[in-house]
Amino acid sequence: MPDYSHLYEALKNVVGYIYPNDVEAHWSILIVLYPYLTGLVAGAFILASLERVFNVREVRPTYRLALLTALAFMLIAPLPLLSHLSKPWRFWEILVTPHLTSAMAMFGFVYMWYLMVVLLLEIWFDYRRDFVVWSQQSTGFKKFLYKTLTLGVTDISEKAIRFDEAAVKTITIIGIPSAFLLHGYVGFIFGSVKANPWWSSVLMPVIFLFSAIVSGIALVMLIYLLSNKIRRVGQNMECLDTLGRYLLYVFIIDFALEGLDVIQRTYTSEESFDILYALVHGHLFETHILFQLILGTLIPITMLGLIQLRNIEPQTRVWMYWLSSVLTLAGIFFMRWNVVIGGQLFSKSLRGFTTYKVGLVGWEGGLMALGQAILPVLILALLIKLLPPWQEHPQSDRAH
Repeated sequence: MPDYSHLYEALKNVVGYIYPNDVEAHWSILIVLYPYLTGLVAGAFILASLERVFNVREVRPTYRLALLTALAFMLIAPLPLLSHLSKPWRFWEILVTPHLTSAMAMFGFVYMWYLMVVLLLEIWFDYRRDFVVWSQQSTGFKKFLYKTLTLGVTDISEKAIRFDEAAVKTITIIGIPSAFLLHGYVGFIFGSVKANPWWSSVLMPVIFLFSAIVSGIALVMLIYLLSNKIRRVGQNMECLDTLGRYLLYVFIIDFALEGLDVIQRTYTSEESFDILYALVHGHLFETHILFQLILGTLIPITMLGLIQLRNIEPQTRVWMYWLSSVLTLAGIFFMRWNVVIGGQLFSKSLRGFTTYKVGLVGWEGGLMALGQAILPVLILALLIKLLPPWQEHPQSDRAH
């Protein structure tokens, strides 16, 4: 017999008048994690494109790190969705029986395109010369691994390297709109739900996209700071200052877009305005006002702005970048939380609220979400161990 005890528990916290199917939040913390991970992927890749396509040389030390970060998080991005499904072993059916008008099925196509054609190809072309060199210098398993990764292409002449560089640049140019599509589609999914006034907004895909870029830059900055600390090498202030400057610019655009969305909702003041006002100032006050707006947005923007306006010592700037990146990542997570969970807390009757409580254990519990959030970090550590991203060739060896 089905266990409905959780529904009775949820009914105790219902406020006002709600429909029966609004008692329980159907999308859990795993669905919060899903757009968060895909956003990190898209943001990290777009950061990598700064060096390769837009020739921003200052961020070159983070180029390969950003690519590996995108790959590690990309591999795990579908896991929260699969864990949320009641029959996850049937996921492959959306790939072999494509439904071209299904927005959810589009994720499978975009994911496969982005992973197989963009990320893996770009990493292979960028590392191909190193694979050949490492296969000649290594022994045992690493020698076998690197030799396999060359795919039999061992030509490292100047002409071949020049071709690799051109291929990387071409793939990056193709990858930028792909990254936009990967995360813009997530915002599209929410923005298309017309029945939910919290989600239904034409700005939702754009807000998701810019918040993704913000989170990706913050993540790569944090990993770069941490990797330098672990390797006991000095921080590259030119690189960090450039990352901080781009993070500030994109963050301001993202903040302005969210502000524009709030202004538009306030100005139109549709029938749903009262329930959304109560939602933000009640059930979402801590996560929206305190965590997302103040801690996760205003404080990082203020610190990054001060760095641009004041002559601050390098050591102090480094600590400000540490704090800014951590707060930014937390703020974007709570933005995802407020969108996904917040949209399920009020009834479609617009006259009542339910609650959502994260369980510690279980298939969709907090430990499962924490494990899936840590997993890409472990994969990234393994990738960095096998494919050191900071092992650059001398400038004379580069084809460009």
